[in-house]
Amino acid sequence: MIIGKSVGPRTSTAPESSRPQRALILASFVSRVGNGLFNTAAVLYFTLVVHLPAAQVGAGLTVAGLVGLLAGIPAGNLADRYGPRTVWLTALALQAVTMAAFVFIQDWATFTLIATLDRLAATAGGAAGGALIARTGGERPAAFRARLRTFVNLGVVLGTLGAAFAVSVDTRAAYTALILANAASFAGAGLVALVGVPNYRPLPRPEEHHRWAVLADRPYVSFVALYGAMGLQYQTVSLLLPIWLSAHTDAPRWTVAAVYAANSGVCVLLQSRIGSRVETPRQGGRAFRLAGLLFLVSCPLMALTADVPVWVAPALALLAVAVHSLGEVWESSGGFALGFGLAPDHAQGQYQGFLGIGFAAGQALAPLVLTTAVLGLGHAGWLLLGVFFAALGAAGPPVAAWAERTRRPAPDPAHATRDRPEEAALPDSA
Repeated sequence: MIIGKSVGPRTSTAPESSRPQRALILASFVSRVGNGLFNTAAVLYFTLVVHLPAAQVGAGLTVAGLVGLLAGIPAGNLADRYGPRTVWLTALALQAVTMAAFVFIQDWATFTLIATLDRLAATAGGAAGGALIARTGGERPAAFRARLRTFVNLGVVLGTLGAAFAVSVDTRAAYTALILANAASFAGAGLVALVGVPNYRPLPRPEEHHRWAVLADRPYVSFVALYGAMGLQYQTVSLLLPIWLSAHTDAPRWTVAAVYAANSGVCVLLQSRIGSRVETPRQGGRAFRLAGLLFLVSCPLMALTADVPVWVAPALALLAVAVHSLGEVWESSGGFALGFGLAPDHAQGQYQGFLGIGFAAGQALAPLVLTTAVLGLGHAGWLLLGVFFAALGAAGPPVAAWAERTRRPAPDPAHATRDRPEEAALPDSA
């Protein structure tokens, strides 16, 4: 099966830090500051303020997460048909409403309903946002996505620091302020995008295009499976290592906070620099391979924190996380290059929606896999985890090469009409 590229160019070549790019970076930064505020204190609010049992909160979030996956491909199709900015702004507006509604919940049913609507909007926003990044990034969407991730990570860090104040105050008013601030962040992000990001015209689609084309694209499906499985590496640092340090070492409690800070610092400092070097699918495949090798080193180092003197454990944990974070930067950069580079330009929304589904599925399975398989096996589990990541990384180059063989070459830009970003009327049919 040959997957065609766009019948026209992705968009006109966008210069570094163009006005639309700066606007999209600012909008994403604002929304992620809000996410950092909310995510840090959400469970505490639902359990301590609303008085929902922790098991019910977990069940509600699981239901919301699973149902939310259903929005990925349909929302991506809407973004491809009507323009990504329109769908992204709609999703942000819905998230602002659902987030504000959390302050009124009093029972599990209402909580689950609102959380589900919020996840549907978030998934839709992810699909449309991916397509919008592809258009705004011009001829270098992967490099732009890497630069965007730098500011996204910084926004989450700042939001998390702000949430620490509300958690220390520990009152209903403080938690409510956090939730409303997150709702306002979605509204603010939408306003920035409305003013600064063009309403790009939908790209023309070939006659053979259909709504579920991505599911028939076996190389891309294989990449998404690879990407989702490799995504377990995120919770290796955020979930698995903190549990290991607490249960198997006598390292000071501040070690966990230092680990988070080191992970964020490496990603913020290196994401844009490394991402600018990983832009083609072949480069993405090689980046995956390098990431897997770095994880093969970092996972055993994390395990060894249980076997060293207490005064050495924090330093070893930080070294392991530094290596792992470098792998994370290469892995995410490779994912951006493959995710954008293998998707047809006219169907970026659909493909980014499916990519988001694969990643979210991996994140949903990560706690079960990591806590049972790795913690259950101890040191051997850590070594197997490193080998697992290395094997996934080794599959990157052949999957990228296979996918490239099934892509139809893009048309010569010299013979195509450049896409114009100005406001366009919605098509009557497509």
